[in-house]
Amino acid sequence: MLDLSRLRALHAVSIHGSVAGAATALGYTPSAVSQQITKLERETRTTLLERRGRGVSLTEEALHLVDAAQQLLAIVERTETVLEERRGLPTGRLTIGAFASAGRGLLPGVLAELGRDHPALDVRLDEVDPHLSVDLVAKGVIDLAVAHNWDIAPLPAPDDLAQAVIGLNRCDLLVPAGHPLTGREAVRREELARERWICTGLGVAMIPRLGRGLLPAGVVAVRLDPVPERRLYALWRTEAARRPAITAAVSALRAHGAAAGLE
Repeated sequence: MLDLSRLRALHAVSIHGSVAGAATALGYTPSAVSQQITKLERETRTTLLERRGRGVSLTEEALHLVDAAQQLLAIVERTETVLEERRGLPTGRLTIGAFASAGRGLLPGVLAELGRDHPALDVRLDEVDPHLSVDLVAKGVIDLAVAHNWDIAPLPAPDDLAQAVIGLNRCDLLVPAGHPLTGREAVRREELARERWICTGLGVAMIPRLGRGLLPAGVVAVRLDPVPERRLYALWRTEAARRPAITAAVSALRAHGAAAGLE
């Protein structure tokens, strides 16, 4: 009988494209993931990974196993959801993926609250680019994602994902002290067409307020008109929507989003 943990390791390698990436996502060492794959190769009597330069690629047989693993992991998740729902308490592991500024400005308080109020819940946080997080949730690699939509660049989400708005995060224009735009009540976006967009101190930058912290000396924030904003929201698979862990995490995200100034 195939071992589910080994199938999970192979599935993670297929998603992240490398043993190291799979190890980071699973919370293992690369050596441990390699050992899982080696044991799975012995079980199946077939080669699953092939060397490609410094990386690896999956064989045709491995891709077949990955498809089976995807289905098995979905069954396991549905079963765990039912059991957790019957207990009525957030338990088990909950993996959250969040982009960098949300990880700094929002998640610390959320993780602290969940750890305090739900000691049986094992919450893991991964830093994930918003454009990657949607697919990772859909494929079951992470349970919940904190993503964002810019007002000028919406991020599409599949129909099989549920979502909840956390709040709106507004942005400011940061310029060096002494820049001609300092002292203005507001600056329109079209006025910035000829500006040098580069690291602050050498040019101008548009930075969201969430997770920004105190501005260093020599940097001034200027309000833009209209104010650019991004909508933060949580995403999870609809089949896991009944998990008390999901409900608790989304509730904490919304509460801490409001406390962090998200509107």
